[in-house]
Amino acid sequence: MDRIIDLHVHSIASDGSMSPSELVRHAKESGLSAVALTDHDTVEGIREALEEGERIGLEVIPGLEISTNFKPEMHILGYFPNGNKYMNVQKELTAIRKGRDDRNKKIIARLNELGVSITEREIKETASGDTIGRPHFARLLQERGYVRTMQEAFDKYLGKNGTAYFKRLELEPADGIKLIKNAGGIPVLAHPALLNMSCNELDRLLPELKEYGLAGIEAIYSENTKEETGNLLRLAIRHQLLVTGGSDYHGTYKSGIEIGSGRGNLKIPYELAEKLKKA
Repeated sequence: MDRIIDLHVHSIASDGSMSPSELVRHAKESGLSAVALTDHDTVEGIREALEEGERIGLEVIPGLEISTNFKPEMHILGYFPNGNKYMNVQKELTAIRKGRDDRNKKIIARLNELGVSITEREIKETASGDTIGRPHFARLLQERGYVRTMQEAFDKYLGKNGTAYFKRLELEPADGIKLIKNAGGIPVLAHPALLNMSCNELDRLLPELKEYGLAGIEAIYSENTKEETGNLLRLAIRHQLLVTGGSDYHGTYKSGIEIGSGRGNLKIPYELAEKLKKA
């Protein structure tokens, strides 16, 4: 029987709907052999995930996902498969989270101006985790009846064309990659197909990112077409980069995507985790 993994999932420590321990149990129940917790700009949920993984016998790989300044936004995954080196990024992440907190206050003020009555306390209660993200706003707006769906909340208020959208402080791609690398982690370009670049454009970008320390690309991803996955696998070989794969599971905050299987056709072999640990 093939051993299947998922190297890109989120918990309530950022913008997922499950606690780290619930997420690990769900991964185990879904038949996975390993899972990487990659919350946005925080490693606060990792200890809980590791402890639960040890308790139930599921391999947990510490990780995180950092947003960087690029058009569109570029996300860098960081993996720490050996030891507790993930702790080394906590100081740097504090400034990033402050930027996110400042944006959240602006969103609340703008929503109030638009007649949407929510408070900072209420959004914190909705999030119940370390990092508050836009999905938490969307869920609260849906619960209050201001929108029918979370997608409508993004379309009307929270997306880049929404009336309550604010860009937050972000690192440059080079800084995000170096932050992970200098902490002893493995920097990987998340969901490259979402950068909306042609294969040739990405082919020209990857050598630059490698100079900063990029070690891999997430070639297997829930939203990829077969053609995109094939192109990314070929680019990984061409540029001597590790291949990773993930569903980008957020629980109920991202409908239609299941842990380990994405939209139903995702299959990430355990050998990718083995290569990650050897890197």
